[in-house]
Amino acid sequence: MKASITYRHRGHYHMSHLPNRNENEIIFVLHGYGQLAEFFLKKLEPIFREERLIIVPEATNYAYQKGFSGRVGAIWMTSHERETAIENNNNYLNSVLESVLIKYEVMPSIKVFGFSQGAATATRWVSQLAVQVDKLVLWSGGFAHDLNITQAGEKLKKTEVIVVLGDEDPMITDESIQKQNEFIATLPFEVTRVEFKGGHDLDLPTLRSIFA
Repeated sequence: MKASITYRHRGHYHMSHLPNRNENEIIFVLHGYGQLAEFFLKKLEPIFREERLIIVPEATNYAYQKGFSGRVGAIWMTSHERETAIENNNNYLNSVLESVLIKYEVMPSIKVFGFSQGAATATRWVSQLAVQVDKLVLWSGGFAHDLNITQAGEKLKKTEVIVVLGDEDPMITDESIQKQNEFIATLPFEVTRVEFKGGHDLDLPTLRSIFA
């Protein structure tokens, strides 16, 4: 017999600076598979601004990257108990955002940036958010294949959606690009595609142009 239980869980997130509640922009960043929030945030230092708060929640599942010791990475989900993982991720990310926004008298612009595995997680998350997302950037990744198109269409109809891919990304296959293109064609909103010369990583000029 299988049973489930709901309990309190502690998650961690890193920020570009201590919020002063005068920021006019919050960029919510979801890192990729096997990464850690602290180190991914360092990659974003070139776009730090006093009026811009960058928040990088850390996925709550951890694993050694090789063997049984050494470097540890965080993972948003696996195929095991995936529906539970999706629900847990959404609840966790909702809690982080709500805890940050609660003290703002003026609602800042909300932007979401998902990298690699974090891109699919981001699309699932924003599709159930109660607040407006002004910009959604999917970098080296794409839309979750099981995304509810009707729900996503309603939530993202006023959102600027950008998909960014490197032209030499070894993680992105022609087949995956074709599947994403077919999926994007069914979406009831526009998607802007951006390509840069490089692999499965951030490209600073492209990053700066998107978050000018």
